[in-house]
This record gives sequence, C-alpha cells and structure tokens, in this order.
Amino acid sequence: MAYQDVQKVAEKRRSVYALNKNLPLANEEVAKIVEHAVLHTPSSFNSQSTRVVVLFGAEHEKLWQFAEDALRAIVPADKFAPTAEKLAMFKAAAGSVMFFEDQEVVKNLQEQFPTYADNFPVWSEHTDAMHQYAVWTTLAEAGIGANLQHYNPLIDNAVAAEWDIPASWRLRAQMVFGGIEAAAGEKTFSPLDVRLKVYGA
Repeated sequence: MAYQDVQKVAEKRRSVYALNKNLPLANEEVAKIVEHAVLHTPSSFNSQSTRVVVLFGAEHEKLWQFAEDALRAIVPADKFAPTAEKLAMFKAAAGSVMFFEDQEVVKNLQEQFPTYADNFPVWSEHTDAMHQYAVWTTLAEAGIGANLQHYNPLIDNAVAAEWDIPASWRLRAQMVFGGIEAAAGEKTFSPLDVRLKVYGA
C-alpha cells in the first residue's frame, strides 16, 4: 500500500450527521475495528490508558436518552426543540463508541515519573484523541459514517450506573456511527500559510 492510500483514507473521514441503522458491516466487524484501534494505537509511556465501550441498537439509544434527560433538566422547555432534533439524529444512528481515560493509570504514571507529572493528563488526552481518529478513519474506509460528540460530564453518572463503568474511567467523547443517510457537506480549509511552516526542505 502506498502512503497516498493512507492519505485518501484520511480525506474520506468526515463528520457525517445524517445517519441510519443500516450498517454495511455486521456489528461484530464494527466491534473488531474498535478492538484493533485499542490494541494498536500508540500511547505515551505505553500507558494504554484509553478505555472504550461500544453500544449498538437499544443500548446506543439509551445513551442518547440519557443525554436528552440531562439536557431537559437545564435547557428551557421553550428552547428545547433544536436540541431534541439533534439528539433524535444521534439516536437514529446504529451505535456509539464511548471513549474514556483511566485516571488510575495517569495517577500511577505521575507517581512513578514525578518529573513529568504535569504532562501525563495532557498526554492521556492525546492518547484518547488518537484512538478516536483511528476508529473514525477506519469506519470511514468501511463506508460507515460517524461524528464525534462531547456530552460529558452531563451524562457521566447515568453512563457509569448503566454500564458499570469503573470510578477511575473519565468519559472524554462519544462517537456516533451508522449507515450514511446523506453525505457530509463541502469541507472548507483555513489558509495553509498560517497553519504550516517548513524549514530546510
């Protein structure tokens, strides 16, 4: 495989919001995609601190009901319609991947390597983000649409109670995935000259 093939996969990855429950792969194959990312995504100091929960079907819909319940408690009823529409869109998808970081792993590394103690929480976030990107790009190559959401910490307690999440796992993101009902819109780019510098080439 040429490096350009990897780049094409990166270009295919988009935030797709119009999703349905018709996956082009079996649920077991989707779970294997996530498993591969968990096994092979790098982490600082080989911490392997990322924890992942995959939800399909009714379990996935529970997650977005928890989000709706939490938001109804804080968003005025007369302003809730746009939020309800967005959450219904997530619920209409096939599944969700929840990404966590195990704070016990981070704490242990801070104690083991005190010189870098302030960095480990940051590096932990880097690790989590790389897992998200690995799953997202692979799903895109498999013809599965996805978008990334962050309803933590509003839903943390409900998620922990429902799926028996250890107290040390901190929820960082929720990736919604499903069959592509409508493609993502045109992508725009900020100027490269303010985002990239190259010296000595």
